[in-house]
Amino acid sequence: MSKSLLNRRRLLTGAVGLPFLTAQPTWAQALKQTLTARNLSIAQIVDTSTTQQDVSRDFLIGSRAAWQDINARGGIRGRPIQHLVLEVDGSMPSLRAALETIRTQPQCLALCGTAGDRTATQLVQLLRQEQLDIAHAAPWLHNADGQEERTFCIFASRQEQIAHALKSLSTNGVAELGAVYASAQENALYRADVERAAADLKLRLTSYTLSGSLRQAGASLNSDTPAILLFLGGTPELAQFTQGMEKQTRQRYVIALADVNLQTMAQLGAARNTPVVATQVVPMVNAGLPVVRAYRETLARLFDEAPTALSLAGFIAARYTQEVLQTIEPAPTRQNVLQAFQRRAPLDLGGFRISFNGLRRGSPYVTQSMLSLDGRIVG
Repeated sequence: MSKSLLNRRRLLTGAVGLPFLTAQPTWAQALKQTLTARNLSIAQIVDTSTTQQDVSRDFLIGSRAAWQDINARGGIRGRPIQHLVLEVDGSMPSLRAALETIRTQPQCLALCGTAGDRTATQLVQLLRQEQLDIAHAAPWLHNADGQEERTFCIFASRQEQIAHALKSLSTNGVAELGAVYASAQENALYRADVERAAADLKLRLTSYTLSGSLRQAGASLNSDTPAILLFLGGTPELAQFTQGMEKQTRQRYVIALADVNLQTMAQLGAARNTPVVATQVVPMVNAGLPVVRAYRETLARLFDEAPTALSLAGFIAARYTQEVLQTIEPAPTRQNVLQAFQRRAPLDLGGFRISFNGLRRGSPYVTQSMLSLDGRIVG
């Protein structure tokens, strides 16, 4: 078994005592380093709680690869940028502590690539409450509400992903859909968006909120359950749910959103009898776009990791932030960096187009990829 696969499985099952990334300093070490550092820094807050570990890990790897490559090429106008990673446990007190660390460090220019969704949403709220004027760029993921002057989303939102997934079903003649929420939290966060999208497309919708054993819930599907299910939850939950579906005689398809890690699903042997389709808000990792080629080359040079959509997203988040910082003269400060992001200038990032056009979001790009029965990921 490869070292990469072993680490993923340990992360997914919530093993304790393991570093989130072997080359990553701990919280205390990171704080000590930055308090004495003179370099300019970019902070990245990542949620390492059980349900977000696999998402945050891959997204962070892509960001780390980008910042290491940026510094190797001269940094920002000849100055290296320290990539400060602060790990949180998904709780508000943990996030408040991370934000307080950033507040006390004026050399920290911006936040970039917050992961995952719940932490990004909480951070947006905290930035409003605390009135901390610092740019919050390219979070993964967040449904912006149009009232944010500090947060700059560049990836398609969950609403846009849901609409894309349901529209693709409608155009293929599907009339009935089941929406499966992994917990009451997902139900509260996403049900209104799902029901609105289904109503717009005239799809018959049946909703299920899971509790207790997800594997048992997957095994208990009956003849009344729709053949196509939209799953709202993380990778561990979906893996357990599809493992419960293995003995089902009826063929079903599961649709998930972009924070489900299909590579991890394949490595766990999940969904062996159930094809899983996931929305994707970045290009396929084998695409020929210049930004994707740069990502693959950088990842191969710096890390022993296979390319994934999530680490590509982390790479793009860092590169977008770099491009904005490069526009600032004579020297970047927290204030002029925020002003530069607020201009929302359009950008073609090696074929990945970011153009706000007066709106809050930078890219409406959504596609889909599938984990097939033989474990391949097909675009």
